[in-house]
Amino acid sequence: MLMLATFVILIASFFSFYLANGILKQKKISKITYDFINNMTHELKTPISTISLSTDVLLNAEETSKNERLSRYLSIIKTENKRLENQVERVLQIAKLDKGVIKLKFESLDIHEVIETCISTFSVPVKDRNGKIVSHLNASKTHIKGDVIHITNIIYNLFDNANKYSPEKPNITITTVNTDDKIELRIADNGIGIKKEDSKQIFDKFYRVPTGDVHNVKGFGLGLYYVKQMIEKHGGGIEIESKIGKGSTFVLTFPVTTN
Repeated sequence: MLMLATFVILIASFFSFYLANGILKQKKISKITYDFINNMTHELKTPISTISLSTDVLLNAEETSKNERLSRYLSIIKTENKRLENQVERVLQIAKLDKGVIKLKFESLDIHEVIETCISTFSVPVKDRNGKIVSHLNASKTHIKGDVIHITNIIYNLFDNANKYSPEKPNITITTVNTDDKIELRIADNGIGIKKEDSKQIFDKFYRVPTGDVHNVKGFGLGLYYVKQMIEKHGGGIEIESKIGKGSTFVLTFPVTTN
């Protein structure tokens, strides 16, 4: 019995050591990965900022206003540089989310004001595709506690998805209503839609809906993962209603406050 007990203790000790060693290695790998992403994104931000500043100077130059072709190409550079900046920032935010070091600055926000700002900003790329964004802001209780930067990013991400996955003229509709002590946002599009089996996984990190050999929509599969994680950090939730060929509707809920 003594030998058996000793043997069991040795086996348990071995597995405990093996498990602890594995956890330490995982933490070390996680830290190295986070540090690498953090350093990489910050290194990329410098040339991105330089390109943005240089492009603005050239766009405002007198010579550019007289050269339509030059102005068009500079506008393309500015747009693509901004898209690159957004992608780099998104990767950094996801890394911070996974590491648990992201800090939110909660304040009282009127979500209707945030929505209107997003519509004003995003209406340009939508109009470029002969589309439109329509709003029906029907909610009467519109104040929430949130981080304005991340709430803006949530709405902007969903507008971007609606625009990207609409094969023709994108028609985006955003509606708000109050349900009990919450505000509900419905962002609907006329895009390609999502199969039911895929809709269960679209909020997973790096997941992208399979499109066979066609890869006409670019992305990392991080946008909706970020959206879901950030909404949950604000005490809200998100669901999707979608049919193939008939578009998708993302339903967001946030708890409202008195002011």
